[in-house]
Amino acid sequence: MNDRNTQGGALPDALAGQRLPLPPQAPYVIASEAEALVIAQQLADEFAQTAAERDRLRQLPWDEIERYTASGLGAITIPKAYGGLEASNETLVQVFAILSAADPSLGQIPQNHFALIQNLKDTGTDAQKQRWFTAVLNGARLGNAGPEKKGKAAVITDITAHLRRVADGSLRVSGTRFYSTGALFAHWIPFRAADEQGRGVQVWVQRDAPGVQVVDDWSSFGQRTTASGSVLFEQVPVEEGDVVESWRFVDVPSLSGPISQLIQASIDAGIAQGALQDALDFLRNRARPWIDSGVDSATQDPHIIQEVGALQIEVDAAQAVLLETARLLDAFAAQPIDAAISARASVAVAEAKILTTEAALNASEQLFALAGSSSTRAAHNLDRHWRNARVHTLHDPVRWKYHLLGNYLLNGASPRYHQWN
Repeated sequence: MNDRNTQGGALPDALAGQRLPLPPQAPYVIASEAEALVIAQQLADEFAQTAAERDRLRQLPWDEIERYTASGLGAITIPKAYGGLEASNETLVQVFAILSAADPSLGQIPQNHFALIQNLKDTGTDAQKQRWFTAVLNGARLGNAGPEKKGKAAVITDITAHLRRVADGSLRVSGTRFYSTGALFAHWIPFRAADEQGRGVQVWVQRDAPGVQVVDDWSSFGQRTTASGSVLFEQVPVEEGDVVESWRFVDVPSLSGPISQLIQASIDAGIAQGALQDALDFLRNRARPWIDSGVDSATQDPHIIQEVGALQIEVDAAQAVLLETARLLDAFAAQPIDAAISARASVAVAEAKILTTEAALNASEQLFALAGSSSTRAAHNLDRHWRNARVHTLHDPVRWKYHLLGNYLLNGASPRYHQWN
């Protein structure tokens, strides 16, 4: 990989999208799932120290991403048959929740990396699995190029990139994509395109390939440092083996969608945990009791005590259902996936997503009601919790999770196969 513009300090905003990640370096090899959790907590403790400042200044976490990759966490779900740890979904969601409690932008950046690993398990050829699983084990990061902006595509699943064979017989791909979390920091960028027959395929291109431009135009008020902006493909050369024929699997049940959603839910669980922890810290160290409470400290206010207990129950319940769902998906993964299992997986994940969404939004909002007006000062930047929760939970509307769940229970309707189910 080309490593120009990767040394030294931060680049100006206008040039941030031109920076390339450092070439892949062989990461530490994690020996067990228990070790993965220990490493995740160590990184989270480190990342939490500067999370508020990164959010305030919108400093993209280049160094933190390299630390994360070097730790070996990015390779924990690679199957044992290909040399990996093959960590469980239960461990995976705990890793994401731990990291997201510290900095949910750093939690979200690898989400597509792991979703793509699962997708490759379900749709790739053995040669493609061998190639890209080996690349991940050697330190490569995967970053999605997501759907097109509204206006270019009628719905989120419309394909706006096209793969064509040119005069010399080689393949080229062109198109514009958006919501491309992780692409800026990635070594490989897989994305949806239509082949010459109009069939949906997944094209894998290298981040530094000619004709690839990643634009850091993400300007949301939350999840500010995910760099979830645009990717432009202009006649990018594509090898035959870099095309996954995903059209062959459109009607094949799998766990790709449920696992992708399960990771999203774990990010929200982490946001809830981080917001609640900051609320507790503020109450213990900075908040003052209300004048009518008759107590000497905010931590002795009976109303605050009750509300903290209620919040903790909500956050714990969301985490418990998340882990229960992860264990269910682990059990499903050990058997052939049919339509009934795929449906049950999506329904279970929908329940977890509902609870983690509500816990993240409630904890980040109630933080201020509990901690008082001083907690709203810009110096504390505690509003980042609500901003992150509000933005990330919009990733897929929770109202449709309720609909999915109710339609399944009442009418036996199976969820559609796609990455948001």
